[in-house]
Amino acid sequence: MNESMMSGTWLLMTPEFIVLGAAVLISLLDLFLPKKVNRLLLGWLSVLSVLAGGIVLLLFSGVDSASILYGTFQLDAFAKAFKLILMIGVLLILLMSIHKGEENGRSNVRGEYFYLLLTALLGAMMLSSSGDLITLFVGLELLAVSSYILAGIKKDDIRSNEAALKYVVNGGISTAITLFGMSYLYGVTGTTNLAKMGEALSGVFDSGLQLLLGISFLLILVGLAFKTATVPFHMWVADVYEGAPAAVTAFLSAVSKTAGFILLLRLLAGIFAAAPSKGLTSVSMLVDMRMYIAALAAAAMIIGTLGALRQRNIKRMLAYSSIVHGGYLLGAVASLSIFMMDTIWFYLLTYTIMTIGTFVIIQWVIMQTKTNDISGFAGLYQRSPWTAGALGILLLSLAGIPGTAGFIAKLKIIMSLLVQDNSLWWLAIIMIVATVVSYVYYFGIFIQVFFRREEQILKDRLSFGGKLALCIAVGATVLFGILPNIPLDYFQHYFGS
Repeated sequence: MNESMMSGTWLLMTPEFIVLGAAVLISLLDLFLPKKVNRLLLGWLSVLSVLAGGIVLLLFSGVDSASILYGTFQLDAFAKAFKLILMIGVLLILLMSIHKGEENGRSNVRGEYFYLLLTALLGAMMLSSSGDLITLFVGLELLAVSSYILAGIKKDDIRSNEAALKYVVNGGISTAITLFGMSYLYGVTGTTNLAKMGEALSGVFDSGLQLLLGISFLLILVGLAFKTATVPFHMWVADVYEGAPAAVTAFLSAVSKTAGFILLLRLLAGIFAAAPSKGLTSVSMLVDMRMYIAALAAAAMIIGTLGALRQRNIKRMLAYSSIVHGGYLLGAVASLSIFMMDTIWFYLLTYTIMTIGTFVIIQWVIMQTKTNDISGFAGLYQRSPWTAGALGILLLSLAGIPGTAGFIAKLKIIMSLLVQDNSLWWLAIIMIVATVVSYVYYFGIFIQVFFRREEQILKDRLSFGGKLALCIAVGATVLFGILPNIPLDYFQHYFGS
């Protein structure tokens, strides 16, 4: 069907247009405003733009699925659900970034920081709505390039420079591998449209073509392991997380990881789930490949846990923790249960909220102590009981203690692994063991906060934006832990299960 460039269906991209317009406006304001004008104003403008885009997205929640640009952009249930997580995550990161302090003695408040966050968000949102390999790749690269620059935004800090270099090199390699895997898909199907690919692959029974599809699957899975911060492309994570500013580390840990799983789900559910296995129309190729996903999940849980146990640097510790959480999510993907999509959505939502909330406090402590060592948190309870209590709740949730959102999220994955069939019982056991062992490094911070004497006096207070982000994170963590049906019912009612 021919579509006019002036068609009213372009309203489907209103959230993207708002974010894009704000990014362009902020870049121009940063360029032309006098140096004496406080760039924090640009931060608040960014917050308003993300809020406006989120409100429009919620207004679209009851709208039927639709597509424009010949199916390359889709506003379906999947896109609406995961865009919500992305926008919540970036909103919280923007709030925590609006402060007057300095981290490691260097100011992070720069105009380019805010519009780079918005362009990264735009790329992730495009990933969510992409119905074509080309737009998928464009969204992926927009996110990636913005993230590379954000990781090295402290140009006079050697660790930030190292983080950016390692991120670019590893990112380039993983992108090349992913693109190579996509090229096989195009070669087999003759199209880049995901829906048409699924239709074409449903009739592929030739063993040679199925071999090519298997190679494509493995290449894409390995390439996307970088974006999701899981094995085998996990080597960059600790160094990049340590060198980047705390707010950027929070973005990479939460929003970038969410975008990686969005891409993974789009490709797996949209393409490989339609391909038959070994000439059997009743069995999907994805079922045959699930053991490869499960193996990566197990490796991520084990390697991430062992790495986190050795760390005293708070950023490196949470970097390895991020690898473990990526393994949990891959376990949910491997389960292929009927609840897979809402399980992953709920986990990403809670993980994004509690991780960013934790980094709000980490940033505040690092700005005053000038150290990333966990000893910087010593005696935090004596100085600020409310902040220490909030950190305690978030750490308990990350560890998966009952009564928190993190516990419900992990329980849902374990149930998915055990209920669907008995073939992945061993992965559920590894996940339980990794969760129990994680208490050691999470409670290491807990001990510093509540049971050690204050070594350095923390004089500054949290900024207003930081307090707001922390209240939202802690409130949601507690609420979703007690009443998990609130977000799940919302997901199923508005976006489908």
